[in-house]
Amino acid sequence: MNKTKNTRYIVTGAIIAAAYVVLTFISNIFGLAFGPIQLRISEALCILPLFTPAAIPGLTIGCFISNILSFNVLDMLFGTLATLTAAVLTSVFKNKLLFGMPLLSLLPPVLINALVVGLEITLFIEQPAGFFITAMQVGIGQFIVCFLLGIPLYFAIKNKRNIF
Repeated sequence: MNKTKNTRYIVTGAIIAAAYVVLTFISNIFGLAFGPIQLRISEALCILPLFTPAAIPGLTIGCFISNILSFNVLDMLFGTLATLTAAVLTSVFKNKLLFGMPLLSLLPPVLINALVVGLEITLFIEQPAGFFITAMQVGIGQFIVCFLLGIPLYFAIKNKRNIF
């Protein structure tokens, strides 16, 4: 990678990380960033690995910084690893379109966060609803943000040339 491409990669990842943090903080103002019912606006950015590999470290770092707000070391670790795994899998599915939309690409963030964050909440925050209900709550919130915000974001970016 030449110096210009390397710099562009780092700057793009940093911008994505910063955007993720800001959007998570906005969600947190409304009490929607943590807990079994989450609607992190920042999760709409999970679509970005379809456009640039810089989104993978950007989302991961952004998630880690955001999870500092949870004051839970396990969330900082496992929540961040869930985001990293989902971002990599989103990138893997980038050429798989259904009805002209990246529907399969958005499933990893939904499913992985439902399972990992659902398990985290069940085990470490004494969620009385149990794992299945908690995982469903996290998954539904993730689905809403990823699909209702992520798909329009996908089309807005798709039609722009050289945005990344």
